[in-house]
Amino acid sequence: MSDLKDVKKNGDKTVDSVEKIKQNSRKSESMGVEDVNKSSNTNKKSNKKTVFVLIVLVLVISIFPLFALKGAEFGGSDDAGSEVVAEIKGEDYEPWFTPVMEDLIGGEIPGEVESLLFCVQTGIGVAIVAYVFGYLVARKKYSR
Repeated sequence: MSDLKDVKKNGDKTVDSVEKIKQNSRKSESMGVEDVNKSSNTNKKSNKKTVFVLIVLVLVISIFPLFALKGAEFGGSDDAGSEVVAEIKGEDYEPWFTPVMEDLIGGEIPGEVESLLFCVQTGIGVAIVAYVFGYLVARKKYSR
């Protein structure tokens, strides 16, 4: 540092210009941080609004059919497909095979157990999707 002062006293213009560049870069860096903080706050506010609107939209979409279609039967696709096949062929639909679990336990699976297995399958699928999204976000975050 003392060498720089000596050179500065000798009237070297390059040291002055280097110091001015450093000061200007410090000013622009501090201004950039403030601008980033302001923009991140506005992004957080707009993200909250977007999330709120999407949640309300999901609720409306899921509840609206219950009130709009009073008295409608919400049956499964298996039953609807069987009925269509019976109409086309003119005879009852007969499945090609029986489910593996029914063969193992020697009868039909109770509805509660079937729902439980479906929920477990759904949970596994959600875990896989969440892992993939988390991996992609982390990869993008740490690649910078």
